[in-house]
Amino acid sequence: MTKLGAAITRPRVADRRPRARIVQVLTTAWLEGLSLGDAIAADPLEGGYASKTFRVRTTLGESVVVKTQDDLPADLYALEADGLDALRAPGGFAVPSVLRVTSSYIVLTDLGTSEPSPTYWEDAGRALAVQHQQTADKFGYHLDNYLGTLPQRNPWTSDGHAFFAEHRLLRYLEEPNCHNQLPSEDRRRLERVAGRLPELIPPQPPSLLHGDLWHGNLLPAPDGGPAMIDPAVHYGWPEADLATLLIYGHLSDTFFDAYEEAHPLAPGWRDRLPLLHLRELLCITAHWPDRAETVSEISAILKQFD
Repeated sequence: MTKLGAAITRPRVADRRPRARIVQVLTTAWLEGLSLGDAIAADPLEGGYASKTFRVRTTLGESVVVKTQDDLPADLYALEADGLDALRAPGGFAVPSVLRVTSSYIVLTDLGTSEPSPTYWEDAGRALAVQHQQTADKFGYHLDNYLGTLPQRNPWTSDGHAFFAEHRLLRYLEEPNCHNQLPSEDRRRLERVAGRLPELIPPQPPSLLHGDLWHGNLLPAPDGGPAMIDPAVHYGWPEADLATLLIYGHLSDTFFDAYEEAHPLAPGWRDRLPLLHLRELLCITAHWPDRAETVSEISAILKQFD
């Protein structure tokens, strides 16, 4: 199967064909059989770690988003498609439809560049509450998937504290970048904190989580309402979704007031978010070899809860 992303962003200097013709040739496999017309432009989009992302416009006035990359796990895009399908809940977030998925690219409906509605954040709070009200009997998911390009392990587990400790915290100690960057004392602190989770985190139901809910994965749908992309879906603690969203997003109370009205949280939830955010920080450290600032943040959180 041809991998097309690198060719689009770095066309050969010697190629003298008109740009429109180059785009048409390179995107034929993406659009073939979709009845969307021929590609006339493929504009790079910002955001995302694993993929190169393009908005592809066609001769019929259609627009789709294509994500592609070399050297990704062969099942990454299929698992992304599964996660998007899982997030479709009545009254929840809009998510893009999957038009085609292969081992080297995924074609999605384009949510566009709409402005958020005046009630966007209030609606987003309610939509996340609706999503978190989708529950399972156990923590985990029917498939392992990915956070970034690293495996996210989702074995069905009855104990939420054991699930988060083993599969969301301690699993990163085996990753070379974490092993090399985390001081030995912080690795020991992480093990102690993981063992104390029943004291630190109140019981919560296994709720359907986006799994990587930073603000870059939220955007307005064409009608201005809330939409989400790039999931790392599983059933886990609702507060784990909120931890990434709040710490990275600096959201107003409008969002959280709407969320809590529909899905109340146990007292002290804001104080627990740094602890739950450790999973995201460990994953960042595992992806990159030089993350001194992130390692310092991990260390400060571990000292706070040890």
